[in-house]
Amino acid sequence: MFETATFDSMGTIHTRSRNWMLATFGFNTSILTLLIAIPLLHPSMLPQMRNCIRLEPPPQVQETPPVAQQAPAAASPTDMPDGRIQAPPTIPTHTWIPTVPEPPLPPGTISLAGPIAAPGAGCDPFNCGHGRDTAVQKVVEAKPHVTSRVMEGMLIYKVLPTYPPLARAMRVAGRVELQATISRSGTIENLRAASGPAPLLGAAIDAVKQWRYRPYLLNGDPVEVETTIDVDFKLD
Repeated sequence: MFETATFDSMGTIHTRSRNWMLATFGFNTSILTLLIAIPLLHPSMLPQMRNCIRLEPPPQVQETPPVAQQAPAAASPTDMPDGRIQAPPTIPTHTWIPTVPEPPLPPGTISLAGPIAAPGAGCDPFNCGHGRDTAVQKVVEAKPHVTSRVMEGMLIYKVLPTYPPLARAMRVAGRVELQATISRSGTIENLRAASGPAPLLGAAIDAVKQWRYRPYLLNGDPVEVETTIDVDFKLD
């Protein structure tokens, strides 16, 4: 008797719950049907319904602000007026020359280039000599120096200097010593004065730069040589 009552009460509870769900479903269905039917039967009511229904805008997505690129720093204004270089008001008469020599480097100082170890001299064969800035020195071959007596025998064309009238009027005479490079073809190059009276230097240079020599051969090949050329000026 107790179990039957319990079953009847549970059945009643389930029946009421099912009836409530059906009533709720029917109510929601009628409201949805009414919302769909009203715009179809009365289109003029759409603006009013639009006011009743609030549509919230979707949340705005915050965009990541772009990274501002730094503009290059503007050049500082120059102290020169109007951007032009002007001459100083006064020109110094003496040039400063240091009298104290620079102190030598302390022992154990390593140069910027650093020593370069040869392969197989106790270094890593994969990293030996790599990763270092090496200074490539250009080897300049020194020109052989030939005496003036030897080059006089190889002279094939000679122009005598013109005695400067001012030097003649001043009774200036003497020897002008010039240094020159004889090219492979025998022409005069890099002609410069070494010693001699100043009034006679220009005339000596003008004449000697026209001289021509036979090419100087070294091991059968013509080479450039350095030599000394003497020009004598004598008064009659």
